[in-house]
Amino acid sequence: MKKDIHPASYRMVVFQDLSANELFLSRSCTPTKDTIKWEDGKEYPLIKLEISNKSHPFFTGKMKFVDTAGRIDKFNKKFKKA
Repeated sequence: MKKDIHPASYRMVVFQDLSANELFLSRSCTPTKDTIKWEDGKEYPLIKLEISNKSHPFFTGKMKFVDTAGRIDKFNKKFKKA
């Protein structure tokens, strides 16, 4: 691995997939104010995701609509007349 290519804030964080209610530990430099206690008893920063490999249809093989921002309703409303 090349030296000095990662930001100084590169650390272990917990990602939470909100649509599948799954948690996983990885590295990131994404800023966050939330924290969570992990299985090892340590507290880590928490990053909330709407979709990850735990809920994406490509990885799960199941078709599931995740509409957290009301996009489907907006689309149906916009093209209702057509």
